[in-house]
Amino acid sequence: MADAVVVPAPQTPENRLQAVAGPVHTVVLLLFLMGITLLGYYSMNRTGTLEVPNRFQFYLPTMIWEWLAFGYIYWGVRRHGKTFADMAGPRWQNAANFFIDVALALGTWVVSLIVLGTVSHLLHATGSIQAAKSIAPHGALEGLTYLALVITAAICEETIFRGYLQRQFAAFFRNAPLGVLASAILFGAGHIYQGVRPAMVIVVFGLIFGILAEARRNIRPGILMHGWQDGLAGFLIRFLPKS
Repeated sequence: MADAVVVPAPQTPENRLQAVAGPVHTVVLLLFLMGITLLGYYSMNRTGTLEVPNRFQFYLPTMIWEWLAFGYIYWGVRRHGKTFADMAGPRWQNAANFFIDVALALGTWVVSLIVLGTVSHLLHATGSIQAAKSIAPHGALEGLTYLALVITAAICEETIFRGYLQRQFAAFFRNAPLGVLASAILFGAGHIYQGVRPAMVIVVFGLIFGILAEARRNIRPGILMHGWQDGLAGFLIRFLPKS
């Protein structure tokens, strides 16, 4: 007998507060993310610098752990009787859907540049720029690998933090704004190796991503914006004049 087709439920305010996986599944993911964060923090503090002497040693492990987390989330969501679309939002049905998301991504990105620039200035946070320069690719091979990393980060991090954790926290608190806030804090905490102030800036960035995902009921605009931001940062930031 053929397997039943699981149809995603409409993205209504009520089912947006429903969990997409079990609590144990979420706890295991949080422990995994905590371990990755502590490993990165220890590694950077042991060297006493944000410099990455071998960029491939950063690119490749990062891609591996992010896809592992993505696969674990996909497995848990399906095991819970949900689909990826239940968590991340429906696919593009036509060209209009695509162009609306592109416009939302670009518009939100421009706003985020202003907001993050202001917050960074107020907090005197420079670690983010230093970290971005340290992993910026040099040469064709590094450039191609970095492009793969950008695509990986855009898809996996938006799935992890906005698609999954934001939904899970919203269901736990029965409050969508608290879900946005909790996932943004974890997003910033994952970058604590850059320093406390840069991590606070990234919390604000996570809030922007989270608000966009909640307003659109979809993580696709965030994926586009995330990829655009990381791609430009990596390929252009090394050309900035040294301070």
